[in-house]
Amino acid sequence: MIGPRVSLFAENHNFSNEDTTIKAQGVSNKGIVIEDDCWIGSGVIILDGVRIGSGSVIGAGTLVNKDIPKNSVVYDKRNRTIKDR
Repeated sequence: MIGPRVSLFAENHNFSNEDTTIKAQGVSNKGIVIEDDCWIGSGVIILDGVRIGSGSVIGAGTLVNKDIPKNSVVYDKRNRTIKDR
């Protein structure tokens, strides 16, 4: 289940070369994987390269910037696993 206003950003801008504009350096794409039986709350932001394990619950407004283990409950803006289901 995915709530309203969830954002998935499956790319990152490359910007390591200071001699070239950020726009000219392009983007990289790792992709996002959301496994089965997850609940993604309203306003969650999921960044590129993240895997959300099956059975996980992501609370409203959470920024997800690293993998979430299977059956996790995450509901703060620091992306900490609070408890297992």
